[in-house]
Amino acid sequence: MTTTRLPRKATVLLAGLVLAALAGCGAGTKGSPEALGSAGAGRPAKAVPAVPPGLPGMPPLLDPHDVYAADRPNMLSPVVKDFPSRVYVPNTASNTVSVIDPASYKVIDTIPVGVQPQHVVPSWDLKTLWVNNNRGHTLTPINPATGEAGEPVEVHDPYNLYFTPNGKYAVVMASMDRELVFRDAHTMDRVKTVPVTCFGVNHADFSADGRYFIVSCEFSGELLKVDTEKMEVIGQQKLPFEGAMPQDVKISPDGRTFYVADMMADGMWVLSGEKFETPKLLPTGKGCHGLYVSRDSREMYVSNRGEGTVSVFDFKAGKLTKKWTLPDGGSPDMGGVSADGKVLWLSGRYDSEVYAIDTTTGKQLARIPVGGGPHGLAVYPQPGRYSLGHTGIFR
Repeated sequence: MTTTRLPRKATVLLAGLVLAALAGCGAGTKGSPEALGSAGAGRPAKAVPAVPPGLPGMPPLLDPHDVYAADRPNMLSPVVKDFPSRVYVPNTASNTVSVIDPASYKVIDTIPVGVQPQHVVPSWDLKTLWVNNNRGHTLTPINPATGEAGEPVEVHDPYNLYFTPNGKYAVVMASMDRELVFRDAHTMDRVKTVPVTCFGVNHADFSADGRYFIVSCEFSGELLKVDTEKMEVIGQQKLPFEGAMPQDVKISPDGRTFYVADMMADGMWVLSGEKFETPKLLPTGKGCHGLYVSRDSREMYVSNRGEGTVSVFDFKAGKLTKKWTLPDGGSPDMGGVSADGKVLWLSGRYDSEVYAIDTTTGKQLARIPVGGGPHGLAVYPQPGRYSLGHTGIFR
């Protein structure tokens, strides 16, 4: 290494400047702006944000004012654009997944899986569909390009499955184990187990910046707030309704409000995720269960399982604007919206069937027989850059 020597005159000058600077550091009187570290008059301090804007590694939102901006009609990722359009229906009582061709409204395949499959969940990278075999303690991978199932992966009590927005971890909702289990998003190896004091952790959604997520606890009527990066519960509250049973969770397009379906309170709880204050109840219908955002981010479809209806909530107006009734009744549960946004697909939990509903008119387009106890069906592929889990929460 070559060392460059400063001329003696420059060295003396530099030393003098350093001494002057050091003297200046202690020149302010106690309590003065300089002594407190202020930049002083005429030199305003540069503002440094206390908290980074988002979860490290999370892809930035396409639109900071709309978390669903990547979910517009037919805006398919290059990863999924060649996948055949299908509806995958887990049948909890039949231990199978029914595969429906949405063009013909017919079941074209039946895939044997593990015991009590609850949800079909798209992976963060969009390449795999994971079937949550709750009582079989396994995840069955399905290749959405071919529709073929792979070897099951051992995962204990996988009632539901989510992915952190940076794609680093899978989060298993271990309902009966009373745990949130963070696992490697690809290998499913256990990374951290977070015991919880509530009963029945089952559904969740993430904040716009990905730094926390809100979890519903079905059997004790509670909500949790979880720090994504620290993998810790940072908030917990009991819902103000005797016998509350919270279900699906969904964030508003602007990222300010969380909605939580409650099948016993017959409506949605509305709360600020940041404040995590006591929520307010918005009645929707008997057995309020699943929440699905329209492709234009203007509305949310709310399935009311106990009365065979779907309520339509207008985000901007902050109120319900329509209610669609299924002919001959039914038990609309979980599902998703078609890639073009024109059809809402819902499982009929207690009727061994699936409903296809026109999102413009609310008309039932089809009623398709499937296996016993159909639950968290996934419409796939759907628009979006990556999946946060459940039956398809895409950003």
